[in-house]
Amino acid sequence: MPRLPSVLALSLALAFGVAHAAAVDAVHADAPAAKRSLRETYTKYEFRIPMRDGVRLFTTVYVPKDSSRPYPFLINRTPYSAGVQAEGELHYGEDWVPEAIGPSKEFEDAGYIFVKQDVRGRYMSEGKWQEMTPHVNAKLAAGEGTESQDMHDTVDWLLKHIPNNNGKAGIYGISYPGFYTAASIIDSHPAIKAASPQAPIADLYMGDDSYHGGAFMLAANFGFYAAFTSAQNPTALPKKWEGFDYGQADGYDFFLQHLTLPNILSTMTDKQRALLVPTIEHDTYDEFWKIRAIAPHMKNVKAAVLSVGGWFDAEDPTGPFSIYHAVKKYNPATFSGLVIGPWVHGGWARGEGKSLGHVQFDSKTSEYFRKEIQFPFFEEHLKGAKPARPIAEVTAFETGSNIWRRYSAWPPVQAKPRTLYFGADGKLSWQQPAAGSAYDEYVSDPRKPVPYIGYATTDVPQEYPVSDQRFAAHRPDVLVYQSEVLEEDLTIAGPVRPQLFVSTTGTDSDWVVKLIDVYPQEYPGSGEQHGRRGDVPPPSTTMAGYQMLVRGNPLRGKFRHSFEKPEPFTPGKVEEINYDMGNVNHSFRRGHRIMVQVQSSWFPLIDLNPQTFTSIPQAKPEDFKKATQRVYHAPGTPSGLQVLVMPTP
Repeated sequence: MPRLPSVLALSLALAFGVAHAAAVDAVHADAPAAKRSLRETYTKYEFRIPMRDGVRLFTTVYVPKDSSRPYPFLINRTPYSAGVQAEGELHYGEDWVPEAIGPSKEFEDAGYIFVKQDVRGRYMSEGKWQEMTPHVNAKLAAGEGTESQDMHDTVDWLLKHIPNNNGKAGIYGISYPGFYTAASIIDSHPAIKAASPQAPIADLYMGDDSYHGGAFMLAANFGFYAAFTSAQNPTALPKKWEGFDYGQADGYDFFLQHLTLPNILSTMTDKQRALLVPTIEHDTYDEFWKIRAIAPHMKNVKAAVLSVGGWFDAEDPTGPFSIYHAVKKYNPATFSGLVIGPWVHGGWARGEGKSLGHVQFDSKTSEYFRKEIQFPFFEEHLKGAKPARPIAEVTAFETGSNIWRRYSAWPPVQAKPRTLYFGADGKLSWQQPAAGSAYDEYVSDPRKPVPYIGYATTDVPQEYPVSDQRFAAHRPDVLVYQSEVLEEDLTIAGPVRPQLFVSTTGTDSDWVVKLIDVYPQEYPGSGEQHGRRGDVPPPSTTMAGYQMLVRGNPLRGKFRHSFEKPEPFTPGKVEEINYDMGNVNHSFRRGHRIMVQVQSSWFPLIDLNPQTFTSIPQAKPEDFKKATQRVYHAPGTPSGLQVLVMPTP
């Protein structure tokens, strides 16, 4: 749900603890702040474009002053306002012009007709806003619409009323605007020739903003919805996003003090709770979520599609893959491309992309994407300009080795399935356990949960997906399995799936699995930096012994068979659980080790499981109980991690 529209909004969002509101779909930070003026080259217009049901959508249009040639439309539809952020506030009016418009400076210089629109029910647009507008909704209320129809009507109006256009339109957007991009090309207007849904929300429940593995993404959603609220429309209000005052420095302590979801919600105002409560109340994959899933409807897509995402996107890591696969499945004649880089949410739209936290990527990955992939993609499909190098179906950055790879599909066809097995004494290897009935166990106490980072903050830090895991490895409620030192590089490319054999003394349990790259102790640098609760990461530190999180995700155990029908555990009974942790493209370098950590809390990134089978949104303090968790690694119960391994060059 990180869905804010500008660099200023990003800074405000981070200050308010809305770390997942990092989308920068309007302003590119690499543009010089001075000596550039859109007024010199573009004229701004504001329109209220009528939809087929009479609702009018507020739309800003920036038209090149040079009328010597026709231009294509490049459209961005957003719930975060088509206005201009300036002087710390939001402004509407044709006299207010942003410093930059479009995905990057290249587009401004090349000449496009830029269009930005408030979606239904947001800011200056009429109608009724819906969370993740259902494409098919039998209970459509007055003022509600369908995004593909609104886009169709918008394009049709623009073609007829904006002179000097070349008859072609493209769409792009990051995060929520990425969802609107994807939803807008279903049964698309024939003039739409190119679309780039970037970090799109595809299904809020299945791995994007709201739930991962059936566990509620507490910290990020709490911070986001405290600021993202409903408002009267059409109106330019609010002028500023309001944040939540935690009253302390550490979200871990804040959420733990309140413990239950009802107590946590009680700290918010009615306005702040309004949009958050439905996402909490619908804690199973029910009709509320199903009608909002967009991937099953990606049919009759006529535009070339380039889905974009980041390996370290904390908000919408699943959406780009879902849209890529859905467009390819339902529209085999349509180009469906995928770009995944070493980025946080929206990180490709700003800055250089050379590093994240203490992890280095050795090149300006964001600049490469903007100049060598994104700009040529739109130039080709909207202006007929052939790129110097054809855009691959899949362009994926390989972390660890820090190399861009081009593939014909995702996952790569050459990647082969293998399993990393847990063993005795914390060993991790490719060999199944040979004998015995071994298991490892720990006591999980929901009143002393495992934190997801090793320092205090009320934000969801953007660096957490690569953060050092040493603070967790030494806890008694975290199991650690580690390989021998690698004698050659090992590259994993594709989905990662834990296969665990477990038991619990409770009737419900979370199982959090983390795949980790352990740097050698002799890694260049001196000394060691062990994260502890309360430590803020220093500006620079050695990487010796660093335990880099590569991928982590939970499964709420009661959903082990179905996300629709939760089932309790039978205390002490051994059960198999399997789930999808998400995709990686990571090279574990020679001299490194592979580590897997297993735990039963990840707080407050996800909400607490009371470890008793109950409706967690209504759980009471007395429901939260300790449980002894076992993970088995015997011949008949071989726990491990299923991965896809690339062949050695």
